[in-house]
Amino acid sequence: MNNLQTVQSIYEDFGQGNIPAIIDRLADDIAWELPGTGHGIPWLEPGVGKQHVGSFFQAIGALEFVKFAPVNLLEGGNQVVAIIEVELIVKATGNSIKDYELHVWSFAPDGKVASFQHVLDTAGHLAAYRGQAVPA
Repeated sequence: MNNLQTVQSIYEDFGQGNIPAIIDRLADDIAWELPGTGHGIPWLEPGVGKQHVGSFFQAIGALEFVKFAPVNLLEGGNQVVAIIEVELIVKATGNSIKDYELHVWSFAPDGKVASFQHVLDTAGHLAAYRGQAVPA
């Protein structure tokens, strides 16, 4: 399975709620949201390792996904970048976010995901999390 197919499979597993299959495709020491800062948003906290990724999947339980649609996958070198159309609601506040995100997947030589990072509207996520008006 090449890197592009691995990312496609990860999104399929996400849609089916098969988190263990996703975690199985990750390096033990995966760098999640690194380099970076969490900005105070629980589902965007940086960390290392599969246990941290498990915490990410627990944190996104605070979100209701209205739409999560991979629009395009771009591959080059050891990376795959996914353009994702998202619409979600922060359950605690009722605030919604509608945006495009980039997911950057980097792979180790053994085919495992070595790092992952979201590129998204952190101000919008933070506002929705805090129950504030989401910037337009």
